[in-house]
Amino acid sequence: RQYLELELGRGALLVRERMDREALCELTPTCFLSLELVIEQPIEVYNVEVEVLDINDNAPRFPRQDYRLEISESAVPGARFHIESAQDPDVGTNSVQSYQLSPSRHFALDLKGFQSGDPPKSGTAQISVRVVDTNDNPPAFDRSTYTVSLLENAPPGTLVVKLNASDPDEGSNGDVIYSFGSYTPEKVRQLFSVDPHSGEVRVNGTLDYEEASSYEIYVQATDQGPVSMAGHCKVLVNIVDANDNVPEVVLTSLYSPVPEDAKAGTVVALMSVTDQDSGPNKQVSLRIPPGLPFTLNSFKNSYTLITQGKLDHEKAAAYNITVTATDSGSPPLSSQKVIHVEISDINDNPPHFEEPVYSVYIPENNPLGALLCTIKATDPDVAENAYVSYSLLDGEIEGLPVASYVSIKSDSGNMYAVRSFDYETLREFQVVVQAQDAGSPPLSSTVTVHIYVVDENDHAPQILYPTSTNTSAALEMIPRSAYAGYLVTKIIAIDGDSGQNAWLFFHLVQTSDPGLFRVELHTGEIRTTRKLGEDSTPTFNLTVEVRDNGEPPMSSSVAITVAVVDRVSKIIPDTRRHVRSPSNYSEITLYLIIALSAISFVFLFTIIGLTVIKCYRYSLYGDSCCAGFCGVRERCPADLYKQANNNIDARLPHGLKVQPHFIEVRGNGSLTKTYCYKACLTAGSGSDTFMFYNTCGPTGTTGPSAVMTERHLTGQSGQSAQNLIILKNDSITPNEPKHPNPDWRYSASLRAGMQRGELYNLTMIYAYSVLCIWRRQESCVADQEGLISSGQRFPVLLQVR
Repeated sequence: RQYLELELGRGALLVRERMDREALCELTPTCFLSLELVIEQPIEVYNVEVEVLDINDNAPRFPRQDYRLEISESAVPGARFHIESAQDPDVGTNSVQSYQLSPSRHFALDLKGFQSGDPPKSGTAQISVRVVDTNDNPPAFDRSTYTVSLLENAPPGTLVVKLNASDPDEGSNGDVIYSFGSYTPEKVRQLFSVDPHSGEVRVNGTLDYEEASSYEIYVQATDQGPVSMAGHCKVLVNIVDANDNVPEVVLTSLYSPVPEDAKAGTVVALMSVTDQDSGPNKQVSLRIPPGLPFTLNSFKNSYTLITQGKLDHEKAAAYNITVTATDSGSPPLSSQKVIHVEISDINDNPPHFEEPVYSVYIPENNPLGALLCTIKATDPDVAENAYVSYSLLDGEIEGLPVASYVSIKSDSGNMYAVRSFDYETLREFQVVVQAQDAGSPPLSSTVTVHIYVVDENDHAPQILYPTSTNTSAALEMIPRSAYAGYLVTKIIAIDGDSGQNAWLFFHLVQTSDPGLFRVELHTGEIRTTRKLGEDSTPTFNLTVEVRDNGEPPMSSSVAITVAVVDRVSKIIPDTRRHVRSPSNYSEITLYLIIALSAISFVFLFTIIGLTVIKCYRYSLYGDSCCAGFCGVRERCPADLYKQANNNIDARLPHGLKVQPHFIEVRGNGSLTKTYCYKACLTAGSGSDTFMFYNTCGPTGTTGPSAVMTERHLTGQSGQSAQNLIILKNDSITPNEPKHPNPDWRYSASLRAGMQRGELYNLTMIYAYSVLCIWRRQESCVADQEGLISSGQRFPVLLQVR
């Protein structure tokens, strides 16, 4: 690598690349770079040495960051331990000059190496000191003497005692090895053993209390230090006599099987017990598990097994009774003997049905011999006591024996239908089934079987109203004035089925005028969908089908002829059902007499008053039309006055207030001229009669505006009315409405009555007089539809004399 370069022009020696003194000269105190310079003309060679000076660019560094020192606990103060020095590649004052150890109460120290460079730098290493133990403590036992009791029948390997010796030293200085002491006899060494590591003393041979009642064992514990140290203890083993003979149970006699109805106290077995031990170890007691229907009675060394509770063969057909014999030794020894006792069955359980009540659903019209259900009963007894047979108890259904409806198979319990059931005749019934076993005596039980007949759609709907036959249809009438939605009739039908099979739906399947009638789907009401026209046909033929909701559905139909008439008579309610008791007749009669008397009196008084007033007016005004009534005295022609009083008397309804200039009377029929009269009603007058008192001259109105056809005013006699009453307003302002109200029309029933001439005698009419409020002297014309031009609707009382 070339660290220097020469600038030829100036002869300057320049540093070309950074130089690292430690890399060039390593640890030498001085560092030089040697080079040769050649000068031409003349040629001269010069040797140049460039010294690389050191700077403090490296910190001291220890070979390792962590040092571990092991110092014996027996080391004396001032002992030396070698630590590797720190290294610094710099030289001179820039190298390591001193070391410093940080103070610490523990055994973890920091060692720092310092230099004198500028700036000064340092390096650190951690020192961990471990104190090494020395074997300066002997092992020590917990106790100096251990006393142990041991049964004579303790098997080899039985733990006698576990010794524990501790040494506070560490490492091998604290490892303890156990062994027999030098004072232990050889016999003891054969009967016992000591584990060298755990200190467990165990039985190694066969002990015998009669041979030796106690043993002394000497044990020492030795550590594993360079210079071993030892501790000692003594183990005293006392041999205890053991209960080494188990009691024995001997079965003398056994009574089996035992009937399940055996009484309490019945002897089942006799037993005796023996034990080869002596003293307390020879005393033996017997016991059996709790919860058994047996107990033990003792007499010296003999025992009897007897019944205590009720036996049940169905719960337990046999018992394995474990008899346990236990002596009084310590620990006690026991032996067991199992005695097998069987329980014989008796017929003590009646058959039991699987269901408390049986419910059977059978569709109607079932075939003969159809399986209804299977009755199942079980008997917990065995053999013939558990054999169950089935039968039907005697009874009647609808007055007939049960056997005529159902039968049951005795061995399987299958119940069959003897006949085909009809839901409409018999919807449900019940039978009683008996199950009986074959025991002696036999036992039985019964169960009720409810049989429900399920409806099927086997009945078509029956139409009650209206009725039709194969040759004629039902007749219904509607008025020609029937409006849209008019109720023509209602189909009433029933279905002998039930449930969804009896849900009825009504359909219009055929009609002579499609779109004129409709049938409500659920109610069966036949209504019109629009208003009948004047040119409607007199009759309509309908066919209505009533269909049920069964599967498959069934239906019936009815043919209806709807006749269009001018008027339908109202149905007078039948009041014959509303009959009062005879005790109330006297009171009702009295009330009727009083009411009729009062009405007759008032009517008579009214007639007399009206007659007097009328006569008074005639005598007061003479031959004038209305002279003096309003303070205007104008003359009328006598013939016109006479004709007006002889032909027409017009009355306004009570309460209607009309201005005088609103009223005009025109003649028609025999009158050749139209006369105009003036009338006056006071604002506060309660009178509803206007009178004609003067003429105003002819109006000159002719043509359609002054003539009414006779078909509108034809009475029962066929004569035409002679006068038309027209109310007009000569002073209607331009701001008021100028068009007639088209909402007031004749009803269809009224037009029909007018044509038939049945309503002529009514005193309250709207259509026999053409009522209109005139605008600008315009005439009032009644159209063929019965339109009455009106701004206010009010009736006029018209009497023709």
